[in-house]
Amino acid sequence: MNRYAYYPGCSLETMACEYDASFRNVCAHLGISLEEVRDWFCCGAGMVGNLSPLLGLATPMKNLALAHQSGFDQLVAPCSACYNQFKRASQEVEEDADVRKQVEEIIEYPLDHPVAVLHPLEMLQHELDGRTLKIQNDLGHLRVACYYGCLLTRPPKVVNFDQCEDPQSMDRLLQRAGIPTVNWSRKTFCCGAFYAIVNPSKVLELAREILTDAAGAGANAVAVACPVCHLNLDARQPEVNAAYGTEFHLPVFYFTQLLGHALGVPSEGLGLWRHVVDPQPLLGIAGVAAVRS
Repeated sequence: MNRYAYYPGCSLETMACEYDASFRNVCAHLGISLEEVRDWFCCGAGMVGNLSPLLGLATPMKNLALAHQSGFDQLVAPCSACYNQFKRASQEVEEDADVRKQVEEIIEYPLDHPVAVLHPLEMLQHELDGRTLKIQNDLGHLRVACYYGCLLTRPPKVVNFDQCEDPQSMDRLLQRAGIPTVNWSRKTFCCGAFYAIVNPSKVLELAREILTDAAGAGANAVAVACPVCHLNLDARQPEVNAAYGTEFHLPVFYFTQLLGHALGVPSEGLGLWRHVVDPQPLLGIAGVAAVRS
C-alpha cells in the first residue's frame, strides 16, 4: 500500500468531523497509511481568490509544498471544495511560468516537484483495484442515490476525474461493498453551497429538487462526498419539509460511512449520531447516545 499525505481541511476539522473520522477509520481498516500534513492551513477555497487571485494560488500551493517537504508526492483531499482548489491551482502554476515564479516567491519553495492531488474516491479506486473486500454487514436493503455535487467533476479538463455529467466512481465503490445504488438525473446538480448565506430560500428550492429526484428514483438514502452538500441535504431537510410541505426523511451519508459500516468499522468510529436525519435505524443500528459536538 502507498503512503499519502492527508489534508483534512477546515470543514473536516469542524462541521464534517464524521467525514474525517469515517475516512481515517476506513483507511486504517484497509491498511492504507495517511499522514496529516504538518502545519496545514486553510486552502482558501471560495474566498481568498476573490480577494487576490495570486494569493488564491499561493495558499493551496504552500500546503502542497508542506506535503512535499515531508516526503510525499501524493496528497488526499476529501473536501470537494479543497480538492477543486488544489487541482485548479496546480494546473495554473504548471501552465503559466510567470505565475509559477510569483507563487514560488510568495511561498518560498520551488514548485519543480509536483504533488498529485487525489480525492478519496480516486485513491480508494487505485488501492482496491484487484482486491476483494471482506463484507461484514449486509446493506443489500439500501437503494443509494450517489450525489457528487458540482465541484468534484468540474471543470473536467482541470480535475480530470470521472465522467463530468454522469460520474460512476462512488456508485462502483459502494456496489463493490454490496450496496445497491440507483440511476438518477441530479447527481451533479448544485445544492446551492454557501448561497444559503445570501438567499436561503434558493438553497431550499435546490435541495428539494435533488431530494425529490433521489426519492423518485427509488432511493432510501443519499451518499455525498462534500461537507457543504451534506449540510444542505441533511441539516436543511427539515426546513425543506416545512417550506414545501414535503415529508422527506432521507438519511444523507458520507460515502465513507457506508463503506465503513459494510466493512465492519465500529459504528462509534463513523459519526453516524451527528446527522440531523438519523441514519442509524436504516442500518439496523441502535441509536448511539453521545454528546453532540
